[in-house]
Amino acid sequence: MKCYSGMQAIETVEDNDVHLIIMDIMMPEMDGIKATTKIREIKNIPVIMLSAKSEETDIVLGLNMGADDYITKPFNPLELIARVKSQLRRYTTLGGAGGEKSSFYKTGNLVIDDERKEVTVDGELVKLTPVEYKILLFLTKNKGRVFSIDDIYETVWNEPSFNPENTVAVHIRRIREKIEIDPKNPRYLKVVWGVGYKVEDI
Repeated sequence: MKCYSGMQAIETVEDNDVHLIIMDIMMPEMDGIKATTKIREIKNIPVIMLSAKSEETDIVLGLNMGADDYITKPFNPLELIARVKSQLRRYTTLGGAGGEKSSFYKTGNLVIDDERKEVTVDGELVKLTPVEYKILLFLTKNKGRVFSIDDIYETVWNEPSFNPENTVAVHIRRIREKIEIDPKNPRYLKVVWGVGYKVEDI
């Protein structure tokens, strides 16, 4: 389905079963970043941000607003296809019904129900994007272990890492904002300077 404005994109998501969005930033009525923010209030489907802008600030802004990936024009169509397939694989895995027993992962008052794909902190449901969920699940499954940015990127994005620092750091910050009482002094998701990140074993 094609949409020609941010508002039309939101209406399409509301009225149809959409599995992935390629969202251009520059659109009439409502730009792609604002539209992504609105869509995130409706559904957690993967969003790949598309723009001619290559500045780091635009990439950070797009990821901060809920985009799962970002690609700049001009781009190789094969690269876009590969990114779409990667996001759909992750979305299908995270949203699949699963045929086995529930899988719970817990540290302190942070609980992940991997069958329901739900995260709660202090009993309150936390809404994460598919990428945020995958990062938190990976680290919580391996709580207490420190993983480098490359480790996290290659596991979550399922592709070789290439300067992934900015992408991973933005998602880590967003996760902290959602699961931590004080994101600047996190209890769960911590940085080990010069090494990487870990979820604390509490």
